[in-house]
Amino acid sequence: MSEVKLSDNERMKRESNFIRGTIEQDLQDPLTGGFNGDNYQLIRIHGMYQQDDRDIRNERTAQKLEPLHNVMLRARLPGGIITPKQWLVIDEFAEESTSYGSIRLTTRQTFQYHGVLKRDIKHMHQTLNSTGIDSIATAGDVNRNVLCTSNPVESELHQEAYEWAKKISEHLLPKTRAYLEIWLDGERLDTPDEEPILGPTYLPRKFKTAVVIPPQNDVDVHANDLSFVAIAEQGKLIGFNVLVGGGLAMTHGDTTTYPRKATDFGFIPLSHTLAFAEAVVTTQRDMGDRLNRKNAKTKYTLERVGVEVFKAEVEKRAGLKFAEVRPYEFTSRGDSFGWVAGIDGKHHLTLFIENGRILDYPGKLLKTGMREIAKIHQGDFRLTANQNLIVAGVAEADKAKIEQLARDYGLLEDTVSEQRKNSMACVSLPTCPLAMAESERVLPAYVTELEGLLAKHNIDDDTIIFRVTGCPNGCGRAMLAEVGLVGKAPGRYNLHLGGNREGTRIPRMYKENITDRDIMAELDALIGRWAKEREAKEGFGDFVIRAGVIAPVIDSARDFYAV
Repeated sequence: MSEVKLSDNERMKRESNFIRGTIEQDLQDPLTGGFNGDNYQLIRIHGMYQQDDRDIRNERTAQKLEPLHNVMLRARLPGGIITPKQWLVIDEFAEESTSYGSIRLTTRQTFQYHGVLKRDIKHMHQTLNSTGIDSIATAGDVNRNVLCTSNPVESELHQEAYEWAKKISEHLLPKTRAYLEIWLDGERLDTPDEEPILGPTYLPRKFKTAVVIPPQNDVDVHANDLSFVAIAEQGKLIGFNVLVGGGLAMTHGDTTTYPRKATDFGFIPLSHTLAFAEAVVTTQRDMGDRLNRKNAKTKYTLERVGVEVFKAEVEKRAGLKFAEVRPYEFTSRGDSFGWVAGIDGKHHLTLFIENGRILDYPGKLLKTGMREIAKIHQGDFRLTANQNLIVAGVAEADKAKIEQLARDYGLLEDTVSEQRKNSMACVSLPTCPLAMAESERVLPAYVTELEGLLAKHNIDDDTIIFRVTGCPNGCGRAMLAEVGLVGKAPGRYNLHLGGNREGTRIPRMYKENITDRDIMAELDALIGRWAKEREAKEGFGDFVIRAGVIAPVIDSARDFYAV
């Protein structure tokens, strides 16, 4: 009988000496700005992706130069909370040691640096470490940055949920000393590394976790392998409903891949949170597909072995059975912009950051403005999973000063439309190596066109959850939008319709591989119908399903590709 051939990533992880590889040797190689062999993949578990500037790739090739290799770093910030002091350190490094000078807020509720050259990578890690931040396990086959609802109003409940997000993140982190040794010059010990939760070859594929506080679904629970839905009584957290197997990535042309909503396994008491988190991760570790990486995510494991089999194994490993699902409801998933007052007497200012890109633009000095706010702010900053930023914990006496700075630097504008606030894109070109079409760079213009269509049909007081992603890997969460564009080629996208405002339904492909001009023409006609035929408070995604424009996705494993 022939031996079953695992994917090459499994060999790579097995031979890596707990993700060390030869990264240190690569750092000393002056002949290339990139990483060689397995190290190209291994640096991901350290929180980095190797990229290059695709806008100048052809020019450099013509000059017989290698691509302008650099890395993107994604920080680990469970729940997205940082201090003003940390922000100032983050800002300074971005200004002095990145090619783009920007700080990019991401849909994983953290920040990214883009354009860090190999000579500056170690300095980057040590700079972040000096202020208490690392990037271990924000990419690769591990549990990634743990999200948490950015709810500044119910302060006590949010604090409890946030603390659990931090505990879950720490509990599921890789235990290897490789990060400490390579980047922080940590002591080499003779004792061998162990990975009691992740195992010596880590997980079959990336794994995403979130903590969410209903009725806000700002972390998009159905985009995550594991979500903990907070259940509270009298303002106190008593436990979680556990949702497993969500995920949005797919592969063009491969119908064995699809987005999937998470399955609600049931309620657990607070004291068993870490046990169940570990049990879900280790069950996926042992049952997940290590042959075909395209089918290695938790969502495919559930479909392959069966939900009840997977659930029973989790209960066995956790030593406790799930209780009945506690009732909860999601009513929104956007951020609440402007000032809100918390129950603790503090005030919180949510700033809209288009595309999450904090940079100084002509007439809008966002990066400078954030720096000036950080110099005087006494509370904290909260990054949201929608790429925005909350200046949280502001005393009454400091409100006017914070608001004036935000207005002076273009961080707070009264003219931003609700449609723009409800639109989102991944980074895509020029840095992402997977990008097939533009995303971040075209979103502002696409939203302007969409605003024009809403005004044309006299419904510019309404909004559509609109998202663009440059490839089918799901970073922009287009597969939970009312209108989602998924890149196929420059200027061409698959148009998906039929998600809902609450983020609990996956949209179906309506048109394949069409130009952005054709997309806007299709939306013009459909928005016109929505304006005339909609029922009271009916969202666009609900309308196109009720009107028979497109069929709802009921069970994506079986009907996502149905005509």
